[in-house]
Amino acid sequence: MRRKLRDLGFSIGTLPTGERNQVTDVPGVRVGHVTIREDMNERTVIRTGVTAVLPHGGNWFLEKVPAACFVLNGFGKTVGLVQVEELGLIESPIMLTNTFSVGAVWQGTLEYMLAMTPEIGDTTGSANIVVGECNDSYLNTARALSVTKEHAKEAIAAARVEMEEGEVGAGTGMMCFGWKGGVGSSSRVVSRGYTCFLQEKSAEYCSI
Repeated sequence: MRRKLRDLGFSIGTLPTGERNQVTDVPGVRVGHVTIREDMNERTVIRTGVTAVLPHGGNWFLEKVPAACFVLNGFGKTVGLVQVEELGLIESPIMLTNTFSVGAVWQGTLEYMLAMTPEIGDTTGSANIVVGECNDSYLNTARALSVTKEHAKEAIAAARVEMEEGEVGAGTGMMCFGWKGGVGSSSRVVSRGYTCFLQEKSAEYCSI
């Protein structure tokens, strides 16, 4: 049975949580996962997936939202953060997947957005797609390249307000300081009713 740290009596910080204590406490935000688990042979074991964080329920390219990024002890492979830093806007879902699948997920997300918005690359500029890496190579055979562009589209289409946490999506094969990790999320209510969130690769859940 999975529980969040607060369910086990631990409290982090002083601010109150949002209703769900998840990123989806921010109005309009939804999260979708595609999880891939397969034992192909003794040497090839697949434990990976894709996670999509949708900033709102409308057209992300036409309805851009303010955004920022911060890198602490960075060693990951990301796509799209340079433009976010420069313009302070996001115009795509935030996608997460394993190291070798960043390209495939970028391609699938681009195709999804091109189908949604015919103006992209024609009467408007190009789309900036954000994809982040979750290194699951300890538990997942990364060389198998199991994630495809179609998985990215499926994760976007599967996005819901009720967010799964733990060993799902991009967190399926994640490790955290030698322990099994996963996808975690939390939210805090700050002054004037604003809700901020933390979306982590391996945070705020444990198994007992």
